[in-house]
Amino acid sequence: MKIINRLKIVLHLGCFLVLFSVLAQEDKINVEESAAVFLEEYSDNFQEQFFEGLKQKGIENYDKAIKYFLKCKEIDAESTVVSHELAKVYLLNKEYINAQNYALEALNKEPENLWYLYTLVTAMQSQGGTVGSLTQSMPYENIILRENLGKIYYSQKNYKGALAALEGIKKSKKQQDLYTKIEEAVKKQEEEKTSVSYTVTNTVSTTRTKTDNGVQAYKARLKGLISIKAYSIIKQVATEAVEQYPLQPYFYYTQAYALNQTKRYREAIAILEVSLDYLVDDISLANKIYKELANGYTGLNQTSRANMYLRKIKPGF
Repeated sequence: MKIINRLKIVLHLGCFLVLFSVLAQEDKINVEESAAVFLEEYSDNFQEQFFEGLKQKGIENYDKAIKYFLKCKEIDAESTVVSHELAKVYLLNKEYINAQNYALEALNKEPENLWYLYTLVTAMQSQGGTVGSLTQSMPYENIILRENLGKIYYSQKNYKGALAALEGIKKSKKQQDLYTKIEEAVKKQEEEKTSVSYTVTNTVSTTRTKTDNGVQAYKARLKGLISIKAYSIIKQVATEAVEQYPLQPYFYYTQAYALNQTKRYREAIAILEVSLDYLVDDISLANKIYKELANGYTGLNQTSRANMYLRKIKPGF
């Protein structure tokens, strides 16, 4: 029975850690062998609790999984493997502080373990933080730990974080190669940002130039039509200009001006009130709009409203 239980646990643990083995190809970790060695040291009771913990975790019953792993912890308080399993299941259960504490406990006992560090990084990032705030609580001077942190950040495309992790340590050839690879990634990232920024800036600049030219062309055309009192054409051109440039109050004003001249006062007033929503620091245009509002209300025989807008007109503009 003991042998069967042991084999079951080894197989489940091997399946559970297969993802880790893919990520750890560079380090040539033999996951199944490590699992077998780990479980060989423990009693049937420990193995049963550990296996049940993995099982409950696998079916997403995280509260029960935590209970089983805590029982394992009672049997062996120093087990880093159990601490790590607790960190992972707390992480899945969104109990990030507990995940952080158990991952940190495991990492302090085995500072060169890539996966313990990976879990700690994940727990911190889930809280919106980084392991940088925990450097005093772990053996951050360990070169392998720093290399592992660089690998993790590099895999996440956090190249500046990866460089910071490797900065200031005496590097082996392998670590120097990683550092160079990260520097190249940072350089490429910066070049891409510059290229995108240049494209966006030029696109915005070109669009703004086209918009400015279009607005000025409409304004010139409308002023010419106003000078010859071509009211029907003014309304047509102004309506077209409003459709093209809906944030330009001058086009609303000219549209309403034409409507007032053809005694369509209510329509003119409605459009003029809209124009005020887009009016910013242009006293001369404001005066024109207020005058047309006064004309509109006068046409409707609403003298008090007309006088209200006449009083808004500022002299000298």
